[in-house]
Amino acid sequence: MAQSALQPPKQESKQRAGRNRTTFLNAADRTRLRGSLITVSDVLRAERPLCGTIHGNCLDVAGSLPRGFVDLLVLDPPYNLSKDFHGVKFSKRAVSEYTQWLNDVLVCLKPLLKETASVYICGDWLSSISIYEAASAHFVVRNRITWEREKGRGAKSNWKNSSEDVWFCTMSEEYAFNVEAVKLRRKVIAPYRNADGSPKDWRSTENGGFRDTHPSNIWTDITVPFWSMPENTDHPTQKSEKLVAKIVLASSSPNDFILDPFLGSGTTSVVAKKLGRRFLGIDINEEYCLLTERRLELAESDGRVQGLADGIFWERNSLGIQPGRTEEADERNQIALDLGGDSVHSQR
Repeated sequence: MAQSALQPPKQESKQRAGRNRTTFLNAADRTRLRGSLITVSDVLRAERPLCGTIHGNCLDVAGSLPRGFVDLLVLDPPYNLSKDFHGVKFSKRAVSEYTQWLNDVLVCLKPLLKETASVYICGDWLSSISIYEAASAHFVVRNRITWEREKGRGAKSNWKNSSEDVWFCTMSEEYAFNVEAVKLRRKVIAPYRNADGSPKDWRSTENGGFRDTHPSNIWTDITVPFWSMPENTDHPTQKSEKLVAKIVLASSSPNDFILDPFLGSGTTSVVAKKLGRRFLGIDINEEYCLLTERRLELAESDGRVQGLADGIFWERNSLGIQPGRTEEADERNQIALDLGGDSVHSQR
């Protein structure tokens, strides 16, 4: 099922506007980056877990990986939908069949996890039926996060599908959860004050009043990557760096090891690198593995995560008031206006 290096990549056939920031590969990138991919032989020779990207099927590769080395597993498998991932196709199947497939994946990956590891499994409303059944047989299921995907087509005979789920599980009762690292800064709607008139549990700034709130399992602050964001790629189901950063910061510590066996466009590895974690990503599609390596290169010179500034997560469409981000917001607004789109303050 691996993508052939000889198949003409879709990226090169697209005509892009001059200021489109989507990250994609050219022929020179592919030639240069192919040698940086990790092979199973590399894994077997290594004395300790390797950081980087493996091109292969995770179900085949897992048996060659060390036992009990993973602190955090980010699992974003194909949802139970028919989808073409740049030449690698996944077909929708009966719920029971998808549940069994997902269970087989978990059986294969579970030996790689530490007893203190956390597991996050992504899915849509239909996949979530299978996720709970499969995950609860192997892990302690602790919560289901639902996040708003502000992109999506309307439906004439059904409700618009604009949410996805992330199931939070742990291997045991002993696990990490760093709540202070994932607070969300919200604008104050009801500005309560102390008896002396000072703000009560909020702060006043030149941009208004803000409160740093504990994170809930409803995330309405996630922006799906789009063309004016450097993190954007042509992957059809790319996750936002901000979404993955919340997971990484909440459930790992610096230098912990993070595994993503369905790596896709590489977001988990990129975020792990930016946040000082070790990482290993696996994908069956060589094009996506090379795209990951390109994004990791770019992260060397730009370690920012969209929506994370001053050690806090910010609400969507707040780039212009985030510390150190005003020039970036102005530039992004100008790009949007040049291409006939909306400004970042109205992207919904």
